[in-house]
Amino acid sequence: MSTEELLSRITVDPNICHGKPCIRGLRYPVEWVLELLSGDMSEAQILTDYPDLEREDLRASCAFGARLSRVQRIDPVLG
Repeated sequence: MSTEELLSRITVDPNICHGKPCIRGLRYPVEWVLELLSGDMSEAQILTDYPDLEREDLRASCAFGARLSRVQRIDPVLG
């Protein structure tokens, strides 16, 4: 599946999760999926615990995160 096909699995709807990017219109925000992936859960555990999700959804979340990280530079925030 191409990156563009993966990214098409990410939806934004103001009526779902306050407009946060979600998986296929479901109430699974991308940020939450990325947190699961970066934690102690394996892909297999995530897919077992959340049967609505598919392996491609996990890949789509990673692709979305990678796309968001494409910036020219990051300026520090001075507080």
